[in-house]
Amino acid sequence: MAKIGDAVQSADWKAEKHVPAIEIERQGDLVYITATVGKEIAHPNTTEHHIRWISLYYQAEGDKFIYHLGKFTFDAHGESTEGANQGPVYTEPVARTAAKISKPGKIYAVSYCNIHGLWESSVDV
Repeated sequence: MAKIGDAVQSADWKAEKHVPAIEIERQGDLVYITATVGKEIAHPNTTEHHIRWISLYYQAEGDKFIYHLGKFTFDAHGESTEGANQGPVYTEPVARTAAKISKPGKIYAVSYCNIHGLWESSVDV
């Protein structure tokens, strides 16, 4: 039986434009998490080829379960009544949130490209 995890791709975000780059910044009790697709190698952001969403997750060290921190959708890709890529706005695939994290663990980011599917990366926090 196939699992959804079998379809998720991973690579180094510096060499593959679909992989989310994750940056962690601590300020007091808060951990600011930023995930960007196309940070090192630009990802196309067109009506035909774009990142639809990024979801962020946290898993505490030694914990079986993963916590969903949020889903960020990118809905403007140059669509217009004048045609594809004629619109006045394109959202960029950048997600940022803050969380209070009391235990060491991992942050996971999963992005979805409308042509190339699911991509993931992770960092220790």
